[in-house]
Amino acid sequence: MAAAVTELELERRVMAAVKASAERGDPPLLQAAEAARCIREAPASAPGGLALSQALVTNLCFAHNTAAMWKLLDQAMLSRLVDPLHTLALLTPRVVPNRREQPEAYRLYLELLGRYAVAPVYPERMEKKDMLAKSIDSAMQLSHRFGFQHLDFGHTVILFVLSLVNMLIDCILDDCGLPITSADEHGNRNDMNFNGKGRSLDRGDEHREHLRRKNILMSIEVVEKVTANKIVQVFLRLVNRNIPENFSCLLRKLHLIGAVKKKNTLSPYNLLDSLIMNIQNVISTDYQLDRKRLLGVPVSIQPCSSAVYSIFRAGKGSCWIPFDMFMENAMDGRHLHAISSVEYLTELSKTLQVLNRATWQETFQALWISALRLVQRGPDASEGPFPHLDSRLCMLLAIIPLSIATIVKEEVGNLEGDTTFVIRGQLVSSLQILRQFFGLLSPPPAAVHLANTAARKAAVVLSNLKNGSENMYSSFKDSPSTKAVGNMLHLIVEACITRNLIDTSAYFWPGYVVPLKESSPVQESPWPSLVEGSPLIELKDALMVTPASRVGEIVLFCSKWVTGGKVGSFEDFVWSITSSWLEHSEGRYVQDMPMLHALVSGISSIDTVHILSMYGLVPEVASILMPLCEFFGSLPPSDHRSCKFEEASVYSVFSCAFLSLLRFWKFHRPPIENALSRRGVSVWSELHLDFLLLLRNSHSSLKNLSNVTQSSIFKLDIPFQKPVYIDSFPKLRAWYFQNQACIASTLSSACSRTTVLHVANMILKIICHNKVPKGGVLSVNPQSTENSSTSSSPSGVQEDMCQWPTLPAWEILEAVPFVLEAVLTSCAHGRLSSRDLVTGLRDLADFLPASLPAIVSYFSAEVTRGIWKPVMLNGVDWPSPAATLPVVESEIKEVLAFAGVHINICPRPRSVMPMLPLPIAALMSLSITVKMEEFSHLHGIIGQGIEICTTSSSWPAAQIIGALWSQKVRRWHDFIILTCSQSPFTRDNTAVAQLIRSCFSSFLGPLVDGRSCFVANRGVANLLGQTFDEKAHRLAVAPGFLYMRSCWLFPNNSFVCEEILEVVIERAHAIANACSSDRPARLRSDSLPLSAASSLVEQIASLAATMLCHAGGVNLIRLLYEQIIPTLLLSGGEAKLGSAGQVCSIIEGYTLAYVLLFSGARIWGVGETSPAYTSIYTSKRQRVVDRHLEFMARVMEGNIVLGCGDATWRSYVLCFVNLLVNFVPTWIPEVKLKTLQKLASGLQRWHEGDLALSLLERGGTKTVTSVVESLLQ
Repeated sequence: MAAAVTELELERRVMAAVKASAERGDPPLLQAAEAARCIREAPASAPGGLALSQALVTNLCFAHNTAAMWKLLDQAMLSRLVDPLHTLALLTPRVVPNRREQPEAYRLYLELLGRYAVAPVYPERMEKKDMLAKSIDSAMQLSHRFGFQHLDFGHTVILFVLSLVNMLIDCILDDCGLPITSADEHGNRNDMNFNGKGRSLDRGDEHREHLRRKNILMSIEVVEKVTANKIVQVFLRLVNRNIPENFSCLLRKLHLIGAVKKKNTLSPYNLLDSLIMNIQNVISTDYQLDRKRLLGVPVSIQPCSSAVYSIFRAGKGSCWIPFDMFMENAMDGRHLHAISSVEYLTELSKTLQVLNRATWQETFQALWISALRLVQRGPDASEGPFPHLDSRLCMLLAIIPLSIATIVKEEVGNLEGDTTFVIRGQLVSSLQILRQFFGLLSPPPAAVHLANTAARKAAVVLSNLKNGSENMYSSFKDSPSTKAVGNMLHLIVEACITRNLIDTSAYFWPGYVVPLKESSPVQESPWPSLVEGSPLIELKDALMVTPASRVGEIVLFCSKWVTGGKVGSFEDFVWSITSSWLEHSEGRYVQDMPMLHALVSGISSIDTVHILSMYGLVPEVASILMPLCEFFGSLPPSDHRSCKFEEASVYSVFSCAFLSLLRFWKFHRPPIENALSRRGVSVWSELHLDFLLLLRNSHSSLKNLSNVTQSSIFKLDIPFQKPVYIDSFPKLRAWYFQNQACIASTLSSACSRTTVLHVANMILKIICHNKVPKGGVLSVNPQSTENSSTSSSPSGVQEDMCQWPTLPAWEILEAVPFVLEAVLTSCAHGRLSSRDLVTGLRDLADFLPASLPAIVSYFSAEVTRGIWKPVMLNGVDWPSPAATLPVVESEIKEVLAFAGVHINICPRPRSVMPMLPLPIAALMSLSITVKMEEFSHLHGIIGQGIEICTTSSSWPAAQIIGALWSQKVRRWHDFIILTCSQSPFTRDNTAVAQLIRSCFSSFLGPLVDGRSCFVANRGVANLLGQTFDEKAHRLAVAPGFLYMRSCWLFPNNSFVCEEILEVVIERAHAIANACSSDRPARLRSDSLPLSAASSLVEQIASLAATMLCHAGGVNLIRLLYEQIIPTLLLSGGEAKLGSAGQVCSIIEGYTLAYVLLFSGARIWGVGETSPAYTSIYTSKRQRVVDRHLEFMARVMEGNIVLGCGDATWRSYVLCFVNLLVNFVPTWIPEVKLKTLQKLASGLQRWHEGDLALSLLERGGTKTVTSVVESLLQ
């Protein structure tokens, strides 16, 4: 009560002072000063300005509603005796609800609003600012209206401005007789009888009614003026970015403005149009650097399909090169990916759509073209244990449609109303444009029949429609005479129809169906007819003489029988078969052994495993194989016979499941790679069993969430939703840890479990019986403490002891390392001949093929220890490569030379007799003895071991191994040469540097005298090329293809990054040299336009970023942000500048900024990513980006001295921040507030206030106050 009395007394004193000043004839400004003095002298708790505005507004509304008081208030606001924001906040709830009873007051209020709402000033002291925010909030009830518990100063201001705009629009709509949804917020009334007496209007009433109509027009003028102000637009943009649900209410009201325009009572239609345009500018405004101050066109705003790209680009797909390189990298069957190619390609598509400023039609078209190029690059003429056409067709017809389906679903969810058809229309347009690419649409020979079948399906539909058939979509067997010629477009369309991306209206596209005349019949395979249900008797003769063109036809036939005639998608078929495994009892496992053997053997093929990896099903399939391994590995075999893959037995099922499981992770990696991975060297060691189970469980938990299940590609059954842990499989867990221990250190024969040593001795007696001189046999000595110990024992061994034991497979595997140690040591000491060693290993592998991974793992680890002497490959003790070694070395040199790498592949002088370390020689000899029908199946295990042996050994072993394998498998010659051609990159940085430069030259053209030379033969085709040159009848490997196959072998990724950046800088200098000229301007016709220079920079950055991401992945990009780029800027100097001087420095910094941001966007994405993608790639983005921006801020504050030039540094910072603002604004809210504030302060010191403001705008809710303060200063 005392406070109320004090407030009333204060208002009385203020009015007394004002009246006294007015009686003295003082102007309004002096009257306001007297009122302010009165406030200062009074013991009020509130600051003087707030108390004065409260007193003036209270008396003005409406006890002393006079023109003199409005003038006094105007002068007080103008002289900042009262705060304009607070004063308007006090006036609004008092004047607006009474605008009809007090039209004069409302008009004066509108004048003050239009004058002071766009240029307020806030107090400097923090406590006054907080009190001002609290007062505005209390006057306008902002917290209650917008649902906030507490509002800081920034949110108070932007919500206050939003309320004013909403209020004015509501008043306009209400005064024009249109319904509004928020009338209660502002107290708008619908009754026109203000005095409640219902009497007719007198002359005064007519005047006030005229004033009310004029107030409507003035309201339109004021709201248009307010929203046209740049500061207000920033405030509204902050609301849209941080509180979009409140801004959407304003957008809905704009739709009603159109109804206002239709009424005859209002004339200023142009002001209403301007109002709508102002609000639209709030949504669409993006920042662009000042073109006059930096490079002319510093950030290209033209899409990749613009005229500039058409003239100066490096081929048609230059801006989409990441698509081609990702797809080619996905075809490397040696590496299985933990995340689905669908998810990775989806994020990559969204990233490139943003970075290239492209429409979805252009993005989808680029996806199809890249995949078609991938199919055309398929090495059909080459044979070998690598993914073939099936995997490439899977990318085109399965992975890409699934990625597009995910994108379409997300985009449709973001669109409203009838606009949902837009993105589907863009997809249709991208498919129709493909008809222009005749060369890419030509199907490979193995896919000709499939393409013709797809075209025939459309022809049947058109024929039935033409004939008036009731069933337009009848099956093929009802129209046997209908034939058509198909291409890859028909297969793509059918894949899209299957995924419900388009409908069968595609059959009616002009020229889609090309009927085939009877004079040129198509030789069709009978296999699809059998799948479609034709009688087997009628096709028996044709099936016997016509082989299936591809494995997929047989798989399709088998899946039809297994699923009861309902053939679904590939993943549905896999889950329908494997989901029953987890539900079976142990008895059912044995009963269904033949079926399990067939299924596990079927998924063991290289193409099948690779396709499973592309679908991201490696963790799930691994969890399915683990119970099979655990169960069948614990069962003893039924007899003493060796295992045969083609027969269903306990050992064969276990071996197939175990070998398939081990191919899913790098089980044989030596311990040195763990140390290398911590130094940033890419060793691909992330795929281990623990990590696979972690991924599997995380995938299962994510797909159980409701919001994730809606966007998931695969729906898991209930058994798959339970977590799987390695502890649930004790036998597998024991072998897993034993294998890790054998890799980490040398094996000790001192074993506490005598049963293991007993089994090892049994195996030794069998594989070494009658092979050791002097009638002895080898055995493991349990009393020895040596690392490797063998001894001879008397020959009194019973004959039955030479039979293979009927023991469970896990017990055999546990003893294998001790057997290997004994035989390898005996061979090294001359107790066991090399032939007997290889024969014994072969016998062991024949008896239990699952022992092969233990052999590979042990020998791979022993190679890295460097303790074994080399053996001579003389053709007597060990196989000799002499016959084919010169030819292999010559072809390797040719392959490298074609790719632009000219090195000596044998840096060390080799003796006349080729030599290899003993473990490599033993493993290589074992691989040669494997039967051909088994070699393709086992190569996934043997090949990995030999590969790591060649890369871990200091001996130049790749050529020798290639020569030996080429003698064994002549039809794998091209595959062997290509594999051996990658070995120089494991240890020679010179070869790596030459390959990197060759990639840039093939894609962008060579450099001549420091300038870029534009040649016709460049771009994607020249970078990735063809894997086989049929005209030259030799292996021709493009540099980009060789880079993608070898980048994971590079010994030092830091060197790779530095080399790529060095080439990027050279290319930037070449662009600068091409842009500048010493001749007069009228003679500079050969100079490169600045707009084209900007486009070329993007091409360089796109290629460099893609190469960096594939070479080192997440770890290398982290080093690039945190260490490599900062070190380069700190150590750079003027000596790096080219002949162009200042321009060269600017383009250098500009290019580095592009490379850095493109690299991060390629790995982390440009927006919100899926949970699975985030867990692997995006989780570290916040820390990395924050550290780099902190480095930039500290340099701008002067705390760090740079070595590069000021022009390079300035262009780098401005370009990177601009790219950050325009392309990846979702990164900015993750950065710390202090970092953003320091960086914005540095930009303001450079007179880049707009860029600083744009940076802070996108910082999220934490930067709202900073933006408001910077604008209200």
